[in-house]
Amino acid sequence: MPKYLLILLSLLLFLHANDDRPPIDYNFLAKQEVKNFINMMVKKHKFSRKYVTAVLKDAKLDRDTLARYTGKYKVGTTNGSWERYKAHVLDKSSLNKAVKFKKAYYKTLLRASKQYKVDMDYIVGFMGVESKFGEYTGDYSILDALATLAFHPNRMKKFFKNEFKHLFLLVREKGYNIRTLQGSFAGAMGCVQQVPSVARTHRSDFNGDGVTNPWDLEDCIGSIAKFMHKKGWRKGRTVAVPTRFKGKRYTRLKASHRKTRPLTTIKKYGITPLNPFNESNAYLLKNRNLTHDDIWLGAKNFRVLTRYNNSTSYGMAIHLIATHVK
Repeated sequence: MPKYLLILLSLLLFLHANDDRPPIDYNFLAKQEVKNFINMMVKKHKFSRKYVTAVLKDAKLDRDTLARYTGKYKVGTTNGSWERYKAHVLDKSSLNKAVKFKKAYYKTLLRASKQYKVDMDYIVGFMGVESKFGEYTGDYSILDALATLAFHPNRMKKFFKNEFKHLFLLVREKGYNIRTLQGSFAGAMGCVQQVPSVARTHRSDFNGDGVTNPWDLEDCIGSIAKFMHKKGWRKGRTVAVPTRFKGKRYTRLKASHRKTRPLTTIKKYGITPLNPFNESNAYLLKNRNLTHDDIWLGAKNFRVLTRYNNSTSYGMAIHLIATHVK
């Protein structure tokens, strides 16, 4: 093998090895902010000091998780690129699973749709994007991930410290073993990947067994429908429509799923809707492919999708799965 190929191979192996580093022992109890956290959980939430201390003594430092939230944000670290969504949740196999899931859980989806006044196909979309219908719910230690992100500098430290608190509250309410829970690198769990605060707020016993279970598919259907309803979903209304424009890339207006523009302005700057769009303002949505941009107009319902995960690609993946199974 040529020398330059050996060097390249060694570099790739090094990068891979440093991309998948296992959690390591770490003395969280030496940190003053950890001591303050323990005091708060004891005084405010009435936990046993012995219990909280023992849990934090067992927590490990998850270097992989921490790397995703430190430094400058890069697409693919905490949220996938559009090409990654296309490859992993909009591929033929995944779309076939979406059709089968809708058929298998149609009665439950219909009940959720009627009870919460939401469109069932978008519940299917959430389930597909979040866990491929319960197949992939994560293999990270939730304790290690959230302890790491709660007590080490990162761009979302305040958020994760709050989620770490909710983790303790959740396991007490549910009787879970905090040391054995597994989920995503961000501490999300179950078939719709709920962080602890969401699992507590949007929980649902939709299968009627008396237990709210983030890993139960029927309960997940109920919790997502409940979430959509609370965030203002309008059943039967437009979510997103495709457009056309001149060229391969669009740069005339800045795209955003968080801020709308007047439809008249969007049209003035070269965007033509391909389907009727009956709202006066729209989110200008852009997904960047390897060779070209896709531009869509998003309605108020699209913003509801991104309230769960703040990403245009995420919302569009849900929309395309929903469109496929209609």
